[in-house]
Amino acid sequence: MQKKYKIIAVLTMLLCCISFSTALAAGMAASRIKDLAKVQGVRSNQLVGYGLVVGLAGTGDSNKTLETLQSIANMLKAYGVNISAATLKSKNVAAVMVTANLPPFVREGDTVDLTVSSMGDAKSIQGGTLLQTPLKAANGEVYAVGQGAVSTGGFTAGNGGSTRQKNFPTVGTTPNGGIVEKTVEDNIGDKGIIALSLSQADFTTAARISEAINSRYGNVATAANPGRIDIIVPPYYRGNMVGFIADIEELSVMPDNIAKVVVNERTGTIVIGGSVAVDEVAIAQGGLSISIQKSTDVNQPAPFTLGETITTKNTDTTVKEEKANTIVLPATANVSDIVGALNAVGATPRDIISILQAIKAAGALHAVLEII
Repeated sequence: MQKKYKIIAVLTMLLCCISFSTALAAGMAASRIKDLAKVQGVRSNQLVGYGLVVGLAGTGDSNKTLETLQSIANMLKAYGVNISAATLKSKNVAAVMVTANLPPFVREGDTVDLTVSSMGDAKSIQGGTLLQTPLKAANGEVYAVGQGAVSTGGFTAGNGGSTRQKNFPTVGTTPNGGIVEKTVEDNIGDKGIIALSLSQADFTTAARISEAINSRYGNVATAANPGRIDIIVPPYYRGNMVGFIADIEELSVMPDNIAKVVVNERTGTIVIGGSVAVDEVAIAQGGLSISIQKSTDVNQPAPFTLGETITTKNTDTTVKEEKANTIVLPATANVSDIVGALNAVGATPRDIISILQAIKAAGALHAVLEII
């Protein structure tokens, strides 16, 4: 009777999974082109610079950091103070590298956030002030200048060999500390052509995006490859490039992805993508448990005899093999059906992962099985 109820539970679970999968496929919503692709040329630019952080409370670079001493001497020389680097004490100063991202379409006078990182042996740059630092791009030109107070969000405290540290006090930020001095011109569509770059290259998705654009504006879009779509800007949109791109981004497209199953063996997590198909397959899930117990018996001699106490160690081995639960799924089943059926018969996540690997090895799982 119990076996009958278990079979009914498995069949009920399979019907629910199949109904859920069908409803999910029918209710899938289309995505905006804005969420699938971006306009080529609209990107950030990386900036980097070398500078000094001053005002540290004895937590700066030591006198062994020669670049800091030389930098201090060069800075003072620029202000008319000539002093030898060998006579300087740099414990209140730290040499740092300053990095920033220059967003697209920023103008002169706009501000950007800075990341300040110690490059010497400073213990902390908390509470220091970054001196004016030119920030250069890969072409060697200065696009921004950074200066301001440094905040690390961490600290190092202690004395006598006992210290406490929170976060990384040798790396900090200067919010809005960079002032843009030069703009990177982004002449989007100045030649009458723009290009869309897909976030994930896919032939089907690229073709669908091209079709959606052509159905709206005529034959203006061509999928050059799975990751790029070239678009000819219509003449009536040449003076309104922002409006044209905004209209394209709002078009809806049903994206397509490869069938994939991702499993994480460390956590027992299983993530199943769409379009995963499984051939007819039979699964037997069971387990063999072996238990070994050790005990010690003590035999005492009779009173007033010359006998000795005897200790005996006993080993008891018990082998128990559970009855395998067999599941047969038709070719119309998908991975969701298999997982639901295995859950119904008490399979653990690690059992399900092993079974999915076995189904893939048997050639019945038509999807990419990725193990992370």
